[in-house]
Amino acid sequence: MWLAELAPVDDPDAVPQAVLTAIGARETVLHGAGAESMRAVADRHDDPVERLVEHCARRRMLLVLDNCEHVVEAAAQLAERLLAHCPELTLLATSREPLGVPGEVVRPVEPLPEPVALRLLADRGAAARPGFRVEDDPEACAEICRRLDGLPLAIELAAARLRMLTPRQIADRLDDRFRLLTSGSRTVLPRQQTLRAVVDWSWDLLDTDERDVLSRLSVFAGGCDLAAAEAVCGPFALDALGSLVDKSLVVAAPSADGQMRYRLLETVAEYATERLDETGRRTEAERAHLTYYRELARTTDPLLRGTGQRAAVDRLQLEYENVRTALRHAIAGRDEQEALCIIHALVWYWQMRDLRVEARNLCREVMVLGPDPFEEPVRRAAPVWQRCTDIPPPYTGELLDEARRGLHLAHLACMDTELDTWQTPAAQAKLRAITRVYEPGMPQTCRAPGMLWFFAELLTSGVDRLRTILDSCVRTCRETPGFEWELAGTLQMRANILANRTEWAGDATRDADEALEIFERLGDSWGAAEALSARGESRERKGEYAAAAADFRAAVAHAERLGARAQTSVLAIRLGAVLLETGEPEQGERLLREVIERTDGSNSEALPMARLFLSSRLCLTGRVAEAREQLRLLREGFGIAHFVVFDALILGQEAWVDIVDGRVEEAVHKIRRALERSSDPLSLAIAPHLQPLYLTIAAAALAEVDGGSHAADAARCLGAARALLPPGHVAATVERATLEHAEGAVLAVLDRAAFDAAYAEGGGLSLAEATALV
Repeated sequence: MWLAELAPVDDPDAVPQAVLTAIGARETVLHGAGAESMRAVADRHDDPVERLVEHCARRRMLLVLDNCEHVVEAAAQLAERLLAHCPELTLLATSREPLGVPGEVVRPVEPLPEPVALRLLADRGAAARPGFRVEDDPEACAEICRRLDGLPLAIELAAARLRMLTPRQIADRLDDRFRLLTSGSRTVLPRQQTLRAVVDWSWDLLDTDERDVLSRLSVFAGGCDLAAAEAVCGPFALDALGSLVDKSLVVAAPSADGQMRYRLLETVAEYATERLDETGRRTEAERAHLTYYRELARTTDPLLRGTGQRAAVDRLQLEYENVRTALRHAIAGRDEQEALCIIHALVWYWQMRDLRVEARNLCREVMVLGPDPFEEPVRRAAPVWQRCTDIPPPYTGELLDEARRGLHLAHLACMDTELDTWQTPAAQAKLRAITRVYEPGMPQTCRAPGMLWFFAELLTSGVDRLRTILDSCVRTCRETPGFEWELAGTLQMRANILANRTEWAGDATRDADEALEIFERLGDSWGAAEALSARGESRERKGEYAAAAADFRAAVAHAERLGARAQTSVLAIRLGAVLLETGEPEQGERLLREVIERTDGSNSEALPMARLFLSSRLCLTGRVAEAREQLRLLREGFGIAHFVVFDALILGQEAWVDIVDGRVEEAVHKIRRALERSSDPLSLAIAPHLQPLYLTIAAAALAEVDGGSHAADAARCLGAARALLPPGHVAATVERATLEHAEGAVLAVLDRAAFDAAYAEGGGLSLAEATALV
């Protein structure tokens, strides 16, 4: 094997001589030849290419041409000539781009895999600082390797910095990597001594179009496809992209949608960002990026509601970082109209993907760009049939007003984990203003985000007007051509609300049936899963547990086909909870544990519900310590405990575990707080059966606290609980177990006559009066 190092060669014409020198070929003198022959031989020997051919043609050899990129044309011409005349010669060329000669086989040199990169960092780090070990800070070391894209030279430069910095200090400074990584070996070529010099070398080899495209590519987040690159980088994008891929400055790989996707390594992206800033064209590039991805989000949004739903979800998921970056550009530029369009285009995607925290934060940032549409004095809304995403911005008149209102309603709907925030006087005033802006049945209230105004009704008035509002929306949808999807969504929403009340469960089933038929006909799997879930809840409320389980299984299947992991987990919990009632408790418990394992450490709403149901199951089966541990993990790891209704659920379960564990004084304190937390309009609307359960738990605690001196009040709580149950209520296993325990505890202190008398008194008490006993 012979190595010809071409990095020091500045003149392309000098490439053959450099190779000739590297292989040590000697001149051959032919004795006895005539003068003319001697001149021909001499001429030929003056040509280094001919001498190379003559030398290599008679040998079987491997010739390595190293670092060809800056003399690539000369290297290619030499390679083609040698390969044509030297049958036993094999050429191996290293370059930032292929030579492009016949028979060439390209083998990209990929960045180092993380384990290999970590070994390199460990080796070079120990050489720079004796005693250094990757194991001492594996997280920081992995971050260094990852953010340096597994590039060996960059990792070696980072390792050199370990003489004075810790791995964490290096990782934290990689946003300014070109100033940080400047301590290379003095014995290597100047272009390899600093990270900037390495990238400068590649940049200097680019033409004007390639430089322009590369710098503009830095505005993308997570890569882009060819259409996006052409929209942002201009008419030269196709040819320049091909060249940049060949020169290893752009990474090209097929994506799940079958198209090639282009991205920059992080180091190249940072460099390209600096170069774009130098041109003064950043604003122009970011505006082109914003326009392209606003349109992508806007035109993809309607596809989330039909047969192309899965492809539309995948499209937004693939491009989400770019869409979010476009929104960030709009916010940074205080472009309210562009931001409104993107927010509205993402509202339903956020709902489908359970991205409520992200949605809440982004909505809040956009809200400050324009006026508050619910600030006093509020103006009543006019009917608006058009979505703001039906057309690109700018918006005017009532459409702009409705876009602003929709933004605030989307934010409100994402506040379900922080509802205490809405208890302040100012927040309550805003909620009341929202309820005055709309009239039931307005077209914009038949779809998200306008539909979300009912949250304000729930938070201020409870369930009083809710059915009227939803009935009016259903009527509007039936009377409006083209509102078929809106009809299914409104029916499904009404079914969800009705399913929470036993006396309305039959109506909920009918609504869910119709919604399911429409969603399935439209090809909306997400909607079908939600309709099946609503029907399952209504059947569960009526005690039809086997039918409910079948609905939840079918809903899970729809969600899985859509790849909706968050929805799948929530539905799996509903199924697990129902199986606890159907004679399949082991399978139900297994499902709950699977959801916990799958979602632990995430912000999924499924996780706390799974822990709560599992804790109930564990307590009923005598595994009290494990039940308590599930509740501890729930409190410790999830902020949804601040949600007023959910906080009451946790307190109620904690009180029940305390009672079973003999801690009755603690139980009284917790169940009193649960009763207080569940008396707000929202709790009474969405979970009216919980207050009787809490009174039953309170009775079990009161019967045993202070030596049984409150047993009569305990009996009164039981009487009140029975009277407050909705008509036709079917008690679940935990309710039956709680009632049996409470009655047994009270009758252990009172005789039957005293119990019956106090129980009858309790039947005449209001919820507030019964709560006062606790």
